[in-house]
Amino acid sequence: MVANNTDKIWGGRFTAPTHKFVEQFTASVSYDQRLAHYDIMGSIAHVRMLADVDILSTADAALIISGLEQIAQDIDAGQFQWLTALEDVHMNIEAALVERVGNVGKKLHTGRSRNDQIATDIRLYLRDEIDLICENINKVLNELLILAADHAATIMPGFTHLQAAQPVTFGHHLLAWAEMLLRDHGRLHDCRKRLNLLPLGSAALAGTSYPIDRAQVAKALGFDGITQNSLDAVSDRDFAIEFSAAASLIMMHLSRFSEEMVMWMSPACGFIDLGDAWCTGSSIMPQKKNPDIPELIRGKTGRVYGDLLALLTVMKAQPLAYNRDNQEDKECLFDAIDTVKLCLFAYAGLLPTMTVNKERMYTAAAAGFATATDLADYLVVNGLTFRDAHAVVGKTVQFAIQHNKDLASLTLPELQKFSAVIKQDVFSVLELAGSVSARDHVGGTAPKQVKAAIKRLKKQIK
Repeated sequence: MVANNTDKIWGGRFTAPTHKFVEQFTASVSYDQRLAHYDIMGSIAHVRMLADVDILSTADAALIISGLEQIAQDIDAGQFQWLTALEDVHMNIEAALVERVGNVGKKLHTGRSRNDQIATDIRLYLRDEIDLICENINKVLNELLILAADHAATIMPGFTHLQAAQPVTFGHHLLAWAEMLLRDHGRLHDCRKRLNLLPLGSAALAGTSYPIDRAQVAKALGFDGITQNSLDAVSDRDFAIEFSAAASLIMMHLSRFSEEMVMWMSPACGFIDLGDAWCTGSSIMPQKKNPDIPELIRGKTGRVYGDLLALLTVMKAQPLAYNRDNQEDKECLFDAIDTVKLCLFAYAGLLPTMTVNKERMYTAAAAGFATATDLADYLVVNGLTFRDAHAVVGKTVQFAIQHNKDLASLTLPELQKFSAVIKQDVFSVLELAGSVSARDHVGGTAPKQVKAAIKRLKKQIK
């Protein structure tokens, strides 16, 4: 079965109509129509430049721009008809323009190709999406800082290997998350700088013979400059890959946050609770309150990793310049963008609903011999080598386990069985509050340092 004969902008070379399957298989308009706003924006800047360099008359340029603006209004109003037979967003808009303004609309494509056109559209689109994602990161960061300030002195166990290691403050723990997101913000900022060059004017692959002014178009569209090699400009998707790598790191961080929240909310741990409006229940177990949002974010991380791998695979064996393989860049890029935005939005809404069980955290920190390292440091300060101190503390912990005590509840005579250098002042380091307060340096867990770190981070969040 073949499709009805449709005039294609490239159809002059062909003697048979396009097969219906080929139209459907090669079409991208079902998903690249989200680029319509940027396609029209780029076209208007291109037409104004063509008029300024006398390639188009002022009257023709004005008519084309008016037609494009009317099409944009139709798209915004949901009144534009997208046709698969016209393949993509570019051809749909151009065909609508010709229908609206007549043959003058056919002059729109002078001095450019769909190759440099799509490369421009994606950069314009991704630039705006990066800005939105950075805003969402900042919202999550601000919520983390609010929580950290509330819990600058809330003591919890710090873990290595999921075993209680040393006491930390919950505020300090939350600021570790903030540091990760701050790096994510920086990576996106760097990615945005590298993508913000205009490829339009590279045409199909070799540039154009028309006397165009690429710098004018770049300035009109807010680009920092123009690409320097036409072959690279039309086939480059590094910026999409770089964004997807940054998006994967964001999702990895959110997944780590989610894993901890799921554990903390478990009744066996009971460190936190999340608001009912941000949790779900079970269809069979009426007592259940499930942290489904963190679990879903943890699960969605894999799909963003997959988007990155798909982009890398699309590009891995392509010769210069543009190849149709590049049509496959959009769905995975769009998916990565949409997923990251949703997950950041979820965290910005979820974090303010978190309530913290300070007593449960404190009890867990006290039960895990979390001040053992503090005792070792105390012994070193009083003359033992660290290795000898390590052995002494190990034996002390074993004694405490046998007598079902924590270190702070051992008596001074009991402690002195293991080292004669231990004096009454040892209890100041065995208490949890003393332990965290002693880490009073930049990057440490002391409440004073948590408050100072919050001030620094507030200045860094833009």
